[in-house]
Amino acid sequence: MPDINRTQPDKPNNHMVMAIVSTVLSVITCTFFYVLPIVGGIVSIVFASQVNSKYNAGDYEGAEKSSKYAKIAWIVSIVAMVGSLIYMIAVVGASWDMIMEQFNAEMERQRELQGQ
Repeated sequence: MPDINRTQPDKPNNHMVMAIVSTVLSVITCTFFYVLPIVGGIVSIVFASQVNSKYNAGDYEGAEKSSKYAKIAWIVSIVAMVGSLIYMIAVVGASWDMIMEQFNAEMERQRELQGQ
């Protein structure tokens, strides 16, 4: 006879919102050059989508693992995205003087061409 008093454990958070947010932010901020943020977001979406089905099938341990992996993946995605943005800003900042010199030289060349 089945144990009627046995209760289901609480359903784990599937982290779907953060999985989608991390993927969309990676695309919007153009960090697709660095593949890790987008891949991390996609992996997070895959694991997040498994949580509810595993829980409903009675695989509570599997649902917990999928929830844990989804959380890790979206955190890795966000950290990689922020890291790549910091890197891009540093590269542009370090070469800003050179960029402005070339811009000013080209502007002067254009003025000379128009003055002829």
